[in-house]
Amino acid sequence: MTTGKKVAFHTLGCKLNFSETSSLSRLLEQDGFVKTDFEEQADVYVINTCSVTDNADKECRHLVRRIQRRAPESMIVITGCYAQLKPKEIAEIEGVDLVLGAAEKFNIVEHLKTLTKGDSAKICSCDIEDVNTFHASYSLNDRTRTFLKVQDGCDYTCSFCTIPMARGKSRSDSVARVAEHARDLAASGVKEIVLTGINLGDFGKGLEGGKKREETFFELIQELDKVEGIERYRISSIEPNLLSNEIIEFVANSKKFMPHFHIPLQSGSNEILGLMRRRYRRELYAEKVALIKQFMPHCAIGVDVIVGFPGESDAYFQETYDFLHSLDVTYLHVFTYSERANTAALDITPVVPVNIRNERNKMLRNLSHKKQQYFNEQHVGETRKVLFEKHGKDGMMEGYTDNYIKVTTPYRLEWTNQLIEWELK
Repeated sequence: MTTGKKVAFHTLGCKLNFSETSSLSRLLEQDGFVKTDFEEQADVYVINTCSVTDNADKECRHLVRRIQRRAPESMIVITGCYAQLKPKEIAEIEGVDLVLGAAEKFNIVEHLKTLTKGDSAKICSCDIEDVNTFHASYSLNDRTRTFLKVQDGCDYTCSFCTIPMARGKSRSDSVARVAEHARDLAASGVKEIVLTGINLGDFGKGLEGGKKREETFFELIQELDKVEGIERYRISSIEPNLLSNEIIEFVANSKKFMPHFHIPLQSGSNEILGLMRRRYRRELYAEKVALIKQFMPHCAIGVDVIVGFPGESDAYFQETYDFLHSLDVTYLHVFTYSERANTAALDITPVVPVNIRNERNKMLRNLSHKKQQYFNEQHVGETRKVLFEKHGKDGMMEGYTDNYIKVTTPYRLEWTNQLIEWELK
């Protein structure tokens, strides 16, 4: 057992990565490591990487250089999607000691026991086809809301995406075990759980006693709704073709599932959706938004969009802009298309110049700002419950209403992790 050594973590990417980092942290703390801030001196630095965009790769390399300057004798461990996709590339970065692929990240304690500084970087990875086990993870004590991983991997083949290559086939926990985790989290004082996964709506695939398990996401949320002590659930992101009408209606009638959906669109042009190999058309997306608003006019809806995808002409981008403008959605997460190795999108032409991609990104971010403002204004004067975060900053604290309107107020210790009735102004 390691006693007293300091370990620091940095997470790049999605909520799923945050849940896994938190679980890795607990594994090392159980072995005697002492967790410290990433900006502090540590014996081991663990970077949990993303590889959705080229920027995520660059940020990982930048972080390694920073650690090298500050603490050249410290061990540096790289895990996550970038580590699975390009282990040799990472191993060649000066200062990196250990690269853990998708199957090995949760064996980090054992790997650190045999690691010596100064040797060439050790790569512990395997073919992604061999990654078929599910490791439950959840964040704890990092922030008020807990990210609970219930599903991993993806069976889709979107032409721009490397995630199936980085995380493997779709697989998930069982309904019973997720409910057990929720009960444990409730006992530790958690009030809000965000359900996370790579393709959350595909929940249910897995092996149980050597046999295939077939459960559904709808069955999961029905069971979680019964767990005492958890006051709020959020569904982090769900594909429009997997967001069934029964799920929407259930959320509308639930006191625990918040009126808040995040639904990836990626493009408002059917032509581009086809090139992206998405499994729906814009008409289905519009139907889902309309149904949500019919049941829950106050519901927040977030949208993922990619701009500058190969073949996206001015006319196709305008289709996306006009479609989003017409939809009753709340905010947009806008991604600039980034070329990724071994993806089918590399063969699609014409390529959109980077400066045009950036212009389109700016246009949609401006649209997002206007939509968020409009949504917030619709609720001025209403009283809604706000769950305030534990951590204050500059004498202020933040929290979110049930429908995801951000509230900022002077810090009050007694309000942390509490649901407070709040009049929106």
